Amino acid sequence: MQIHGQIHHFPKEIKSVILAFIIVLSVGFYGGLSFVNNTTAMQPKGIENHYLGNEDDEDAEVMMFKKNEREILTIVHNHILSMSVIFLLLSLILATTSINKKLKYFLMIEPFFSILLTFGGIYLLWSGITWFKYIIIFSGILMTFSFVFSTLSIAYQLIVTKR
Repeated sequence: MQIHGQIHHFPKEIKSVILAFIIVLSVGFYGGLSFVNNTTAMQPKGIENHYLGNEDDEDAEVMMFKKNEREILTIVHNHILSMSVIFLLLSLILATTSINKKLKYFLMIEPFFSILLTFGGIYLLWSGITWFKYIIIFSGILMTFSFVFSTLSIAYQLIVTKR
């Protein structure tokens, strides 16, 4: 893929806007991860309890109930749409960097598979396929890795790489 113009050649104003976008996007992304940690402790059982409830666990500190169909469809729908746009924008910006082409292609495409596996997996978990919680964890880790590496690569190209 050949994009005319590398990010480090962009005008200062465009580079500033992209950097501001990456920073604000990261605050939102890491805020979301903080929410996931708070609601699931980032553990398989926590993920299962968050969506399926824990009313059968007499030792539970906090009582949780299975999400209803409307709640689960809203969660899946909203996340698939918003995360797709986030990663589309991130991929378009990443396309202008000069990082390794194979790594760049992986970072541009992989998040879309992870979005489907993570949020489709949440629906499947809710539907009763409880082993899918491990797929959710794996795809969530891959998505996070892609986000972190992409944003750091973009920031590096904006700040450090010279014309």
